[in-house]
Order: sequence, then C-alpha cells, then structure tokens
Amino acid sequence: MLWLLRHAEAEDGLPDDERPLTERGVTHADAAGQTLAVLGVHLDACLSSPKLRAVQTAERACEPLGVPVTIERALSGEPFDVEALTAGLVDVLLVGHDPSFSLLLHDLTGAQARMKKGGLAGISKGELVTLLRPSELSAIAKANVGVT
Repeated sequence: MLWLLRHAEAEDGLPDDERPLTERGVTHADAAGQTLAVLGVHLDACLSSPKLRAVQTAERACEPLGVPVTIERALSGEPFDVEALTAGLVDVLLVGHDPSFSLLLHDLTGAQARMKKGGLAGISKGELVTLLRPSELSAIAKANVGVT
C-alpha cells in the first residue's frame, strides 16, 4: 500500500524550507500517526521531503508506528517518479507537498481530489482505498484514544 501524507499546517514566513508546524499542524500530524496505528498499518519505510514542516509531520506521524523517517529530496515539491522512489518497498508512507501529491493521486488512481494539508491517502494497485481530511483523522484518533 502506498500512503501519501501531505505536510500539516505550517507557520508563515521565510525561508520556506524552514517553516515549522503550527500547534494545529502538530495536532493533525499526531492524529495521522494515531489513525495509521489504529488501522493496524505496518510500514516498510517512511520517506519525507527535507522541508522542516514535512519532516516534523513525518516524525510525528511515524512515531506511533515505530518507523524511522528517511529524508528524500525527490519529495521536495516537484513531480517525481513514485515507482523508482518506492522500488523494493511494499508498504510505504510518503510525506510531502502539493501540488505534486494531488497530481500523483490523479496519475495513480484517476481521482480528481485535492489533498488538504495534513490529509492522508491510501492507494493500492491503482485504486484509491482511502482519502481522509485532517478533521476525519482527528475524529478517528480521538475516538480511539488508548486503543493503540
């Protein structure tokens, strides 16, 4: 399964690469990780854009899963070759940016969807299996406190 997690909400400002998550962004990143854990997701790898907001999102989301985060420059925001990037991996979480994630979602599944900041998509064999907004991830995480 290929999981796409768009970085959570970040502070405004420059330089762009160094913008940290807002408190709301931290909450959304934590909710993504808690939801993945509740769903019983096991990852072979978590690959993240090197931009601070993406790295922070990835670290918080992967903490409940016990998966280390690997920085991948290809996820910095430009289009990338997902097959080359994930070669040899079965279950992987990519953490990055739009518009590249929404475009990738369309290319892989045909879905016309815009990924929200902190949103999560699950794709299996070209099928969009799940698309969750941050509010939905938060609701799932809240409803399952103590379950993981």
